[in-house]
Formats: sequence, structure tokens, C-alpha cells
Amino acid sequence: MIIQKLPWAGIRVQTETTSLAIDPLFHFPSKFGQPQEPLYPLNEFGPVDAVLITHHHGDHFDPEAIASFYGEAIPVYLPEASVELAGHSRLTHVMGAAVGQSFCIGSFTITAVPSVDGMGDPQVAWIVRSEDTQLIHCGDTLWHGYWWSIASTYGPFDAACLPVNGAVLELPGRKPSGQPICLTPEQAVSAAVVLGARTLIPIHYGMIHHPPIYTQTPNLLDRLKASADGTMDLTILQTKEIHVL
Repeated sequence: MIIQKLPWAGIRVQTETTSLAIDPLFHFPSKFGQPQEPLYPLNEFGPVDAVLITHHHGDHFDPEAIASFYGEAIPVYLPEASVELAGHSRLTHVMGAAVGQSFCIGSFTITAVPSVDGMGDPQVAWIVRSEDTQLIHCGDTLWHGYWWSIASTYGPFDAACLPVNGAVLELPGRKPSGQPICLTPEQAVSAAVVLGARTLIPIHYGMIHHPPIYTQTPNLLDRLKASADGTMDLTILQTKEIHVL
């Protein structure tokens, strides 16, 4: 299984016969100012047989890019509560998945498992398995109590793709909490430990930092390295870089 880093929270997963993308992004949400890293046309990363979306927020679900670069008929899977939100897009094959549901895409077995969104919107984490290798991609989850049940039911994992930027939001019309809406570097390492992950691949950092609307936690890579040191393998991928499991 080959993992390729896409911008922001996205990855492309590939075997000899099947490829899929999780949370591919090309159009940057304007409310976050200018992207701090480049975005690339999705076809530069290669074709895919299907797309998995962890949740419907604009920095994770980019239906226009999916339709333009992968085709309007590409199978797209979202949390079942989010399917109706894709109804006005050009995508013609959007399907919902319930927590605990498994299905096959080519050589992959896909399972939707619990995840908790920082805004209280529907979200799932995706487990992708091929033969004896599996990874979990957790979107932009915050810390939750499902880690242990996921680990006992589906673990261990060869890789866990986890958000690490501990973002704090101040959105118009919402009273700010001052609390991170996704995992901090230290929480990501703790989650990977509980999941029994051999390798932690950080996602969801670097591209967005637009205070006070969206403030990324400081010194995140140094903190991540310090927290993971001696605990597990930490694989920091640059966009387009690959990692073989």
C-alpha cells in the first residue's frame, strides 16, 4: 500500500490495482485568507477509483474539484448524514456510510468508524485495508473516547493519519471558546498510541493560519517530534511525497 500526501488533510492511497483519495482539496475556502502552501490540480496526483470524504466542511469536501478532475460519475462516500449536502453539486454518485459500515472498492475494504468534529457536524474516520495492511484517516477530529473501541475492534494499524494543528477558531456570530477544534500534536501522538499505530502521519497543518479567525497551534512540528520520540515512528510527508506501508 502506497500513501501519497495531498494538500492539507488529503491523502491518496494506492495498491497495484486500486487507488482512492481521502479529503482531496483544490479550491481554498476564502474565509481563511490566502493558503500558506500551494494547491495542485488533483489530476497531478494520478487517477482514483473513488473518493472518501470525512465530513462536508469546505476544506475537506471540494465537490467542484472532485467533479472537474476525477469526473462527475466518480463514486464519492460521505457520512450518511451529509449526503444531502452534496445534492447541488455536479457529482452523480454520492453515497452515505453509517458508522460501522464496511464496503469494498477494488482491492480495498473500507470501514467508517466514529469521529468527532470540532463544530459538532457529522464526521467519520475511514479505515482502509488491503490484505494485511491497513491505515486510518481521521479528518480533523478532536480528542474523543472512541479511540479504545476502534483499537479493540479494528486495530492495530500500520499508519494513522491524524490532524495535528490544534486550531482555535473565532468565527463571526459564535462565542469563541479558546479551545482547539482538532487534535494538538500531543493529543495526536496519544491517539496513535491508543490505536496501536506503528506509524503516525500528520495531516491538517501548515496551509491555514489566519488569526483570529483560524489560529494554528505554535511550534507544532517540534512538539510532535518531541512527543513521538521513542514512542512510535513519525513520518512527516511533504505534498506529493509518498510512503510505502
